[in-house]
Amino acid sequence: MKNYFELNIRRVLFVALGATLIVGGLSACGHQRDRAWGANVTQEQFVQQRDKVVERAASKLDLNAEQKKLLAAVGDKLFEQRKAMIGQTTDPRAELKSLIAGPKLDTAKAQALIMDKTTVLQTRSPETLAALAAFYDSLNPTQQQKIRDLMDGRRGWFHHG
Repeated sequence: MKNYFELNIRRVLFVALGATLIVGGLSACGHQRDRAWGANVTQEQFVQQRDKVVERAASKLDLNAEQKKLLAAVGDKLFEQRKAMIGQTTDPRAELKSLIAGPKLDTAKAQALIMDKTTVLQTRSPETLAALAAFYDSLNPTQQQKIRDLMDGRRGWFHHG
């Protein structure tokens, strides 16, 4: 019975991660405030932003050098997966707009787009999860608790007030 619940929890976590990545990828594509973070973000722009995030997390979690490196690796894997999700297009919004360009939704094209994104998630997620697991497993119990508190909405890192 225990294995049954463990398998279902894993499936739920994978589905939740996949849905989060899809929604995050689509929202990043439609982001209006800073055009540089659309589909055309360069590796250099990403590295600069990743380094800022790693330093901020390092200060909040008291990360050592090895943990910082593991967190940066998580960011790199997420960037690779994001680029793969976007694909070859330079304008993902236009790709989505083309689905509703005619009088009816182009369901065949929409299904092909979903299958493409799903395939990317299935092939790239194990690497991303491995990087995330390596980072999380490297944290001590106090650091892990800080992350759990953040996810519970307590004492958020970016809370102002």
